[in-house]
Amino acid sequence: MRTVAVCMLLAGALAAQRKPGSPLDHLPPQIEVLTHFGERADISPDNREVAFMAKSFGDAMAIDLAKREIRCLTCNVPAAAFLRVMHLATGDYILIGPERFEDIRVSRSRDNELWFLGRQRGAKPVRLGQKMSEGAAISKKSLKISFSQVHAQNPDLPEGASQLFVADVDLSGGQAKLVNKTMVYESRDRNCTLEAQDFYDDDRKMTFTCYEPQGLASVMGIDLATRAVTNFSKAPGTYNECEGIFPDGKYTCVEGDRQVADLGGKHGSGNIDIWKLRLDGTGKDFTRLTHFNDYEGWKASNPVVATDGRFMAFQVARVADPAGVGYGILLYWFGK
Repeated sequence: MRTVAVCMLLAGALAAQRKPGSPLDHLPPQIEVLTHFGERADISPDNREVAFMAKSFGDAMAIDLAKREIRCLTCNVPAAAFLRVMHLATGDYILIGPERFEDIRVSRSRDNELWFLGRQRGAKPVRLGQKMSEGAAISKKSLKISFSQVHAQNPDLPEGASQLFVADVDLSGGQAKLVNKTMVYESRDRNCTLEAQDFYDDDRKMTFTCYEPQGLASVMGIDLATRAVTNFSKAPGTYNECEGIFPDGKYTCVEGDRQVADLGGKHGSGNIDIWKLRLDGTGKDFTRLTHFNDYEGWKASNPVVATDGRFMAFQVARVADPAGVGYGILLYWFGK
């Protein structure tokens, strides 16, 4: 009897092991490869274009989804060192990154800032004069933007503290600038380092990620009128980074590590796949969307959802690489 029990346990452990090979060789019918290079995709508000980075500290690109033609948005910038590109509701772009590359740590933290790039071909990036941490939330309906700061960008902040801001991009007068900058939330220590993610409910609410000690994270939301904050993931001891809101505002995509419980490995931003979380405050309605982490050394990350809800774009990535590094953009068609 004891031998049988041991055999059953061993069989379960073997069944849970990650598979060899690449998830790109085993894609389900609802997923297609859009590009064979690039990272950090963003879908235009009209869902006709996907912008993405060619590489970290590199050029911003855009692909027409109908023609599948790729154009470079920043190849007129010598030694471009941007980290992210995102669409504004006007069809213009926001770039994030340093003016020049110094080293990975400094350029991604201390020197990270916001830039405006006009939609006209040949336009050059314009500095918005705002240092910020990691990524930003960009409204698909208005010129509202949100971002956070930590000590690296604002030395007046104590080490470990972070602040979340909301502002508007003002395009009047022929020069892009940030106006109406308001701090909406603050964390005073490393128990919760803030990063803006997505606006929803007609820009009245916003999701953000709370990065926690030991490489963990929670999905958070804030009502911008009342400043009430909700922990939506409610999953201590796991990694949950919200990325990509659904148009009804009832769900968000999450870079999550829940599959580690079955597949093994370390919790955190390495072993992640894309999950769908209902924003009802219970933290119980999680649905797994991708299974890239079923394969040894692979993960899926950085999802964004189209404004019509028909598809999401995301990237294929490797577990061992820094967050954000990707090896191609894919499309996931819902209902297919």
